[in-house]
Amino acid sequence: MSEHHDVPKGHEPHAIHEEHSKGPHDPKEINPKMASDVAYWSKEFGVTGDQLHEAIRSHGTHVEKVRAALHTHKSA
Repeated sequence: MSEHHDVPKGHEPHAIHEEHSKGPHDPKEINPKMASDVAYWSKEFGVTGDQLHEAIRSHGTHVEKVRAALHTHKSA
């Protein structure tokens, strides 16, 4: 009876999944490949996904750089 296994495989809490419903994957970086990040930050900045992607292409994925770029762009 040495084949008795008490620990089921893959039985871990889904904290990452829960985190996605509350906010971004990383509060300091935007992952343009994650639809949840694009949706969250587009809504947060009041822009379309395309506008967000353009800002990321030009300024990188750091939230504050993208925020500054979009804020400047909206003011112009």
